[in-house]
Amino acid sequence: MRLPIIKHVVEFIEKNDEDYVVESMELLEDLIEAKGIKDEELDVIGELLSNFSGALEVSKEIKKGTPQKEALNGFMKRVMGSIDK
Repeated sequence: MRLPIIKHVVEFIEKNDEDYVVESMELLEDLIEAKGIKDEELDVIGELLSNFSGALEVSKEIKKGTPQKEALNGFMKRVMGSIDK
């Protein structure tokens, strides 16, 4: 996961609507099933999906009143904590 990408997508959600991100994720999930897709392409799609998912989680925290920086840092701490285990 890349924090700059998550932050950018969070800002996109704030300006637009999270439905765009959800629908983009649905498209990417469907694209995984395409014939002839290479492992490298699957890796990129997976990375995008994880960043979009993270941005949705951060966006929900912001809507609850958590400041953006705090929401982003909290999310990344949870991610890093789950990786360390």
